[in-house]
Amino acid sequence: MRVSLVQLSVSDAESADDRRARAAALVRGRAGDDVVVLPELWTTGAWAYDDWQTGAEPISTDGPTLRAMSAAARSAAVWLHAGTVVERDGDGALYNTALVFDRTGALRGAYRKIHRYGFDTGEAAWMAAGRDVVTVPTELGELGLATCYDLRFPELFRALVDAGTEILAVPAAWPAGRREQWRILVRARAVEEQAVVLACCAAGTHGGMEQAGGSLVVDPWGTVLAEAGADEEILTAEVEMDAVAAIRAELPVLRDRVLAIAAPGAGR
Repeated sequence: MRVSLVQLSVSDAESADDRRARAAALVRGRAGDDVVVLPELWTTGAWAYDDWQTGAEPISTDGPTLRAMSAAARSAAVWLHAGTVVERDGDGALYNTALVFDRTGALRGAYRKIHRYGFDTGEAAWMAAGRDVVTVPTELGELGLATCYDLRFPELFRALVDAGTEILAVPAAWPAGRREQWRILVRARAVEEQAVVLACCAAGTHGGMEQAGGSLVVDPWGTVLAEAGADEEILTAEVEMDAVAAIRAELPVLRDRVLAIAAPGAGR
């Protein structure tokens, strides 16, 4: 399986329309790949909160990002994880929503981010929380969806594995000041779930926040197959999907999970 992570630079100086056109062109240039992944909230910027209301769009054929990414996936004949967009639903609520398209450009999966960053500000204040664990069946393996801050919550990733996930796609807009934590958590999720992880982070600076870059392709042993620098680039790697079944057979740790562990003092 050949994968490419498009580590876009997201800047306040570039309009959403211009960045959307540029991203679509980069995806179209990945013909021959199997999977392409974009970062989190690359149209509006993950830290440009004031732009979210005006940049929000429906997840339908009326949405400009959906139209552009569907056409780009179809043109390149790739599975496209188009990162996330600010979704506005029919009731006006905002969500941080990931979109996955198949090789024909059909929308095959949408994941509303469950864990919202910001505590009492930013995403946590502006956006509603998703509730559903989402996987997408592909001919390459079951694709599980998570986004950025979700990395800090291993329960979600175990739920994704329980749902059959073999490949984890994680778009992000991780801050540069916590780059090492990003790297540790991405590798930990790969080892913990014995899955391939495709972690695509934004580059550049917007909303006053420098992005980490450092996108990663990690195999189920936790080995980094490819790693990006801090600037915009396209990171491409060859991934052996047979490794997922091999490690799960050779080191079957997932079957040794003990789910009913009582908290200290429980039952006294």
